[in-house]
This record gives sequence, structure tokens and C-alpha cells, in this order.
Amino acid sequence: MVNTVPVQKSTNCPQRSGGPKPSWQLGDFWTGTVLTILALGLTPLASCVFVHGSTTVLPVIVSDSPAAADAYQVRSLAPVGVANAPTLKVELQWSGDHATATLRNEGEEAVPVHEIVLFDWQHKLPGDTAFYGEGFQMLSQTAGTIAKPEDLEQYTDRGHYKLPEPAGFRSVYGVAMFSRPDSRLLVGFASCRRFVGRIDVSTTRIRAVLDADGVAIEPGETWPLEDLVVASGPDRDELFARLSYWIERNHPRRPWPSPPRGWCSWYCFGPEVTAKNVIDNLEVIKNELPELDYVQIDDGYQPTMGDWLETGKAFGGDVRNVIAEIKKRGLKPALWVAPFIASAESKLFRDHPDWFVRGEDGKPLRSDKVGFGGWRQGPWYCLDGSHPQAQKHLSSLFRTLHEDWGVEYFKLDANYWGAIHAAQHFDPKATRVEAYRRGMAAVLAGAGNSFILGCNHPMWASLGLIDGSRSSMDIERSWESVARTGRQNLMRAWQNGRLWWNDPDCVLLTGLDPKTLALHRSLQLACGGMVLAGDDLTRLSPDERGMLRELARSAPRAARFDDTLEHGKVELPDRTLHLQLDWSDGKPVH
Repeated sequence: MVNTVPVQKSTNCPQRSGGPKPSWQLGDFWTGTVLTILALGLTPLASCVFVHGSTTVLPVIVSDSPAAADAYQVRSLAPVGVANAPTLKVELQWSGDHATATLRNEGEEAVPVHEIVLFDWQHKLPGDTAFYGEGFQMLSQTAGTIAKPEDLEQYTDRGHYKLPEPAGFRSVYGVAMFSRPDSRLLVGFASCRRFVGRIDVSTTRIRAVLDADGVAIEPGETWPLEDLVVASGPDRDELFARLSYWIERNHPRRPWPSPPRGWCSWYCFGPEVTAKNVIDNLEVIKNELPELDYVQIDDGYQPTMGDWLETGKAFGGDVRNVIAEIKKRGLKPALWVAPFIASAESKLFRDHPDWFVRGEDGKPLRSDKVGFGGWRQGPWYCLDGSHPQAQKHLSSLFRTLHEDWGVEYFKLDANYWGAIHAAQHFDPKATRVEAYRRGMAAVLAGAGNSFILGCNHPMWASLGLIDGSRSSMDIERSWESVARTGRQNLMRAWQNGRLWWNDPDCVLLTGLDPKTLALHRSLQLACGGMVLAGDDLTRLSPDERGMLRELARSAPRAARFDDTLEHGKVELPDRTLHLQLDWSDGKPVH
């Protein structure tokens, strides 16, 4: 009982404006997705929708390939599940390696939908198949193998942030890649307009799942779902290029031409930074490091989380004067803001508790009730991006910071809490992705032409909304931290220049032993993207300033590495730079 619809054979992808024509053709994969899956040992099972804890398996529209249709006819017996199951219909329309999907309610009652399983494949991949998966929030990444997944950071989605994970699976978000010595399979979501796209992986199954947050679909209503890409081939970077192509079709990149180069106060002065510290470093930049344009004032200037325009103790209570001094010297001010959170003590929360997401009890939801409560002045409360007054607040806040204060770059931290799970929104039809994206649209409306850096943000939900993306945990002055964050950055290097500019965190040239410094410099060069100095520039030696100048002048593109992350190369305008890294014993080879 399978519906099949003819699929138009596609030709070359449209040439991207200002970019090279893709070397691959969608037409090369038109028999594509399902047949390729079968060839790789993957057996399609079914699509289904989870409603009130029950499962309904539904027919799937696949390609016009008889072999593919036969496979679904054997395994997609629809509908099955509980008696009187709601009449919901999932349809996937494949065109090459890209699919669009819809969910339609053909019944007579509204149905709250929790999860939509677009496909569930039985695979025969060996347990040692290399595995890479993105996290829902920035700090979570997965590597290793499908038998032994490896967390690249301790602040995981399932552990630290307490996102539900089905038993027997490792859940990743946005994209997953499976690599054998001579072939690879990519499964990725090419959009994140409304629903969280999750990929569940076990030693026998791969599932593509959308989280609908319990939002009800009305009788006769059709939901456009998120786009899906399933592609195979030998070249890792080429597969990510295919996914990036479709992502940009759905979420056009913000047109920021090159990644910022600047200085950040945090790693040398922390929250104790003074006006004199900043001005002393401004003088060094102006006189000796003209490659640096931006000066980033980090966390600590505000009195409480949420009150971003209030006077705190930092800078003698006058951060605006410091910003004015930055501009006076011809540099560009950058400011740390966490727009979606507020502490209980903040004026924002005390005056407007109704602007925040609610829990099941109808009261403002404390973040520690469903996940991580926050790192300072917590537990935090989470601004509801679906609330019209919260949207007006965000636009007004950033318009003031940009137009009145003169800030030209915003580091937006703790954005994950704008898409917190298990929350009730002012708009009952809004998912957490929609609430976050509406809130971010309000931020952008106020921030004007400012550069927007996402940090601790929901990764796929931020597509098309940010200019830069932090791609690792905070750096520390140790071999362990440099190696750990370096690996995180390299795993995400494919995103740099495609989805946004990557921010591999600050360049640190002091407090490192020579071997660690050599690795750190090589990794910074290999990552491409943004370059922010994290040292007190007044204390750098001439050689260290030369190193910083070299990195600031480097090409923004990232190196392409093999699967081991040992050998990579950076294509520079005048030469190809090869990098060789030894991760095994703390003794890098360059």
C-alpha cells in the first residue's frame, strides 16, 4: 500500500551567485536516494507519527524506481498501530538526494503531534563505521563509531541539557555522516523552519525524526515539514557541499563578506576588566596591529542577567563611555549579550514575568526544571520569542545598543534557552524553533547591519540568522584544551564560509608551552573563520605580535582534513599549505 509519484530528473544545481558551479549533478542521483540506501546495506522501514504515546505507521511517497517502491511495499503496511488511530498522512517527495515532506490531517479532529519519523532504516553497517553527528546546541558533538559513539565535549544534549533520547539510540541533530574506507553516507536536514530535526542511530537502525513539540494539527491542515538530504559518495567535503547547497536554498546566508578580526577582553581580564585595560589595548591595536578592527567587551558589564541597559559595577558603571572610546580610536565596538535569559532578580523578569515561557503549571518555567539552569545568577528564566511584547522588547533593546550606544557586533550567548524544550509558549501553535526564530528576527530588526555571532546557540535553528557561529567550547591555556577544542573546530570546519563564518574561539599566545603553542597556531590557521586575540596585547613580545599579525592576515577558508584529522591542506591564493597533526601523544608534528 504505497503511493508512488514520478520524480523529475534534475540537471545541474543553479550556479550560486559569486561562487563556483557545483561539480556534482542532482541528475546523477535520480534513482538516487532509496536505491543508494539499499546498495549500502540500508533497508527502509517506514514513516510514522507519534501521537499521545502511540505509533501510527503511514505510507511514504518515494521515487519512481520500481525497486525502491517494492522495498516500501514489503515493509510499509499502513496504517497500523492503535485502534481508531488518527488519520494523518506523511508524504516524502524525492528529487535526487533531496526530499520535501508534508504531514496532513485527513481526519475530523485536531491532533497534538509529538514526533514525526520520516524514515526508519534497518542497516547492516559494521560497528566500526566512523560516525559524526551535530548537536542540538553548540556544545554537543558526537564522533567515534556507531558501536562506540564519542562525545567531543562534556556538555551534551542528553546529559547536561537533558534533551530526551530514545532508549537504544544515540541522538544527533541536523546532520549525521557514516564513513567507511571507500564510501560515506550523509543524512541531513536541509531546513529548520519549524521543527527540530533529529537523527537516531544504533548499531542496527537509522531514523530521521522531527519533534513537533505537541502542537496540534487541525482537520484538513497540511504542514510543510523540514527538507531532507540523503547522499552518498567517497568525498566527505563534497557531501557537506551538497547539504550546504540545499540549506542555503532554505536559509540564505547573511551577506557578511569576511570574518571579523579583533580583540576580546575575556581571556586576559575576565569580568574584572577596567576601562584602562581596554584603552591600553586599543592603543596597541591602533599603533601596531591595524589588522584588528573589533574590540569585544564580554560578560560582566551588566548588573544582572537580563538587564542589558542597566548600570553595573564594570568600568565604573559607564560601559557606554568605553564604547565611545573604542569608536573614537577608529575601531568597532562589540558587546556580549544573552538576549533570551533573565535571572529572577532582574528588573526585566520582575516587571514582565508574562513575557517568559511557562511550565505545565502555567508559571514561568525555571530552566533547571527541564535542563541546565545556567552558569551564573541562575536558574534562568527564558524569554518567549512568540510573545509580541517580548519581540518588541528585543527589537528596542538592540536598536538602543546599536543606534544609541554604537555597538557594531553582538556576541549572542545562551541562545539555546530561547529554544528550550518542554515549554509552553504565548502562541500555542509555535514550536520551540519558531519561538526562537521569531525572537531572533526581532533581535535582527533592532541590530541593523551589525555582525551577529551565535554562541551556545541551537545550531540548526540558527540557520540564516547569524553571521558567525562559535564552533567549540571555551579555550583554555593547556594542551588538553587546545587539542579538545581543536578537534571540535575541525569537525565543524565544513560549515565555515558555507553556513556562516566559524569562530574557533580566541587566539592565545601567552601561557602556553612551545609545543602547545605550535599546535594552537596550526589549528587556528586550519580552522579559518574569525580571528580574535585573547591576550593582553600590551604584554606580547614582538615575535608574538608577529604571530598574531600573521593569523589575522590569513585566508578565512578552512583546511580540508582526512578522517583522522591528521593531514589537512589550506588552499591559499598563492600556494597550498599542508598541515600534519599528531594527536596521539601530545607531540604535534608540523
